[in-house]
Amino acid sequence: MPRFFGFYQMSPRTRVTVMAILVLLLLAGSAVYVQAFYRQKPLQEVQTDKKIVALTFDISWGYETPPAVLKVLKDHQVQCTFFLSGPWVTQYPEIARQIKDDGHEIASHGYRHINLTNFSKSEIKAELMKAHQAITAVTGESPRLFRAPNGDYNNNVIKAVYECNYRAIRWGTDSLDWMNPGISIIVDRINKHIHPGDIILMHASDTSKQTAQALPTIIENIHSQGYEILTVSELLAEAAANP
Repeated sequence: MPRFFGFYQMSPRTRVTVMAILVLLLLAGSAVYVQAFYRQKPLQEVQTDKKIVALTFDISWGYETPPAVLKVLKDHQVQCTFFLSGPWVTQYPEIARQIKDDGHEIASHGYRHINLTNFSKSEIKAELMKAHQAITAVTGESPRLFRAPNGDYNNNVIKAVYECNYRAIRWGTDSLDWMNPGISIIVDRINKHIHPGDIILMHASDTSKQTAQALPTIIENIHSQGYEILTVSELLAEAAANP
């Protein structure tokens, strides 16, 4: 037999060592594959052929952008889903209640704006419930949808979310409005990536300074393409009713 790699020229002890290393590498690779394959994922879109999408907003700080966004939505008679952080709701209760009174869906963005994957499941659940209590106390709503700050999820986070009787939500299309890249870029990103069942991520915190200006054109373009804008819960219900 040809000795292409010199394997058989090695001493028996060296060959055993090399084989052991190869087996360990194979097992490690298999473990990584299994973990990746079985990783739980948050909902980022629904499977449907209907031209329906959910327009969503995260709010963690500020009082100037939220009213401007709400005015645009009211002018266009659109209801959306707002993921609110606990401290923000407590600091600006009037705006939080206006979001509810305008007919928008109230959801949770957690308490602190932190990467939850760095914490234990019990700590994650404490964050969720602290936010839940704050949001419920101010709005009278008991949210059941949760979006992790920075969209930061792993199996531990998702298990904690479900054990708190929430559903884990992410997004399909990121407008990148939080980067303030320019109004036309925000509009073009949504135009390019929107698809049936999409969950579109936008922000109504004061750090997102171009969102309210981009929003009228975004809504008009979505409608002009034949899409209906729903809340996330409505999107889920529509997709379930029309598989």
